[in-house]
Amino acid sequence: MIVDWPYRHLAALADTGAADERTVVCVLTHDAKFDLPLLELALKLPPAYVGAMGSHRTHAQRREALRATGLTDAQLARLHSPIGLDIGATTPEETVISIAARTCAPGRPLRITDGPIHRTAAS
Repeated sequence: MIVDWPYRHLAALADTGAADERTVVCVLTHDAKFDLPLLELALKLPPAYVGAMGSHRTHAQRREALRATGLTDAQLARLHSPIGLDIGATTPEETVISIAARTCAPGRPLRITDGPIHRTAAS
């Protein structure tokens, strides 16, 4: 367990090189005092995915607050919010599945893809 402000923990990970293009940042707190500093930092770093929970209205407000910090349109475009895929999730467990599914791949049905189903580190 880590006891720290999320943005400070992410900054420490970035300083050690542990936050890189393989990192996934998912913000689930619904509290701007946690969300905004973390998202501002995450969108300046190279994570593969940055997502935040909330409604479309919350997302619009969050984008404006992040824009006011000086983030560019390109940085803001990397924010996936509302987070996850629309799979009709209602429980916390289903929400996790919708988020994990979104962060992993483009989400195409396997029946229409070519090549190996299971990816290796080289693919």
